[in-house]
Amino acid sequence: MRTSYKKYKAIINARAKKLRNNSTPAEAELWKYLRKKELDGYKFLRQHPVLHSQNNRVYFFIADFYCHKHKLIIEVDGDIHDKLEQQEYDQMRTATLEEMGLKIIRFKNKEVLTNPNSVIEQIKIVLK
Repeated sequence: MRTSYKKYKAIINARAKKLRNNSTPAEAELWKYLRKKELDGYKFLRQHPVLHSQNNRVYFFIADFYCHKHKLIIEVDGDIHDKLEQQEYDQMRTATLEEMGLKIIRFKNKEVLTNPNSVIEQIKIVLK
């Protein structure tokens, strides 16, 4: 039996909510700068589901941060992203999202935690 889109969407949203409630320290740090339109008035969403369809199937990714106005996804990567399997998945995911017209920028957890001002400046450059 096929799950209805409405039920599928509820599952995705529940997963995103769980991620929002369990942010990494780096995600929480970056969110301080992005929430409530504090970054030059741009609205960002946290742990935002991005859906796409392929071969009559619906797939989804959950972006760490998303600015709809600029179709920009910001990812904050932990050590797991250093593993080859994860790098391959990240490359596939980035290619798919770029095909959808989205821009993706990535930062390491360490970079966000040790030099958040530099990260914010890099984001501002992309937004201009």
